Amino acid sequence: MTSETLVEISDLNFAYDDKRAILKGVNMTMKRGQLIAIMGGSGSGKTTLLKLIGGAAKPSSGYIKVSGQIIHALGHNALYAMRRKMGKLFQFGGLFTDLSVFDNVAFQMREHTDLPESMIRDLVLMKLHAVGLRGAHHLMPAELSGGMARRVALARSIALDPMLMLFDEPFTGLDPISLSVIGSLIRRLTDDLGMTSIIVTHDVQETLSIVDYVYLISNGVIAAHGSPDEMKSSEKPFVHQFIHGEVDGPVPFHYPAQAYRQDLGLEDIFV
Repeated sequence: MTSETLVEISDLNFAYDDKRAILKGVNMTMKRGQLIAIMGGSGSGKTTLLKLIGGAAKPSSGYIKVSGQIIHALGHNALYAMRRKMGKLFQFGGLFTDLSVFDNVAFQMREHTDLPESMIRDLVLMKLHAVGLRGAHHLMPAELSGGMARRVALARSIALDPMLMLFDEPFTGLDPISLSVIGSLIRRLTDDLGMTSIIVTHDVQETLSIVDYVYLISNGVIAAHGSPDEMKSSEKPFVHQFIHGEVDGPVPFHYPAQAYRQDLGLEDIFV
């Protein structure tokens, strides 16, 4: 891993309208070769951040730089050229259901390169071998288990050897064995390919066992950041509650409401 910055996020603000601020003053720095986790509760802005990094949305203010280029300032052709250097693993894989495993992985190579079919074949089998599914190249997505489909999607996402990988909830819906397999693959491929990987996830234990650094988002701001060990030992109430999955803490169990006895019409009885 080098010290060179690949992704720089500076004073990033994003809102869908004037009343719905999703991200507020977010600052992040991600080095080449790092595996970064972005964690937080549902609706905290994690997936929105991935959309901004990939150029699918534009910030209200601030900027995101990838490899020194401001993403939202890129023109159409430059943005698509940048996206060819990125890979994304969607939450449930997103495989093309009418294409075989082989053709799913070959899709980007055929779409974006002029490689001969013989070389594409070798590269596809190489990518599938890396995720342990070379022997399943002839199967259709409907014939795969959830964990296998996620691994095929991972092979497809690294088809063009991206410099940046985006993982949107890669562990959702997986059994413990498949979850561990996907986690170890993400770590190994990040190291082997020298790419930067960003994981958006709720899975605390698996994530902290594989990543280099963690950003914890709450209500659109960075609540804490640090190494996995620093996050585990943090004394900040919200961080401790989130990392250890505690019911009681800054995040309340009850949604704000008036006194219970008022809702029951008992306010005049107990004075």
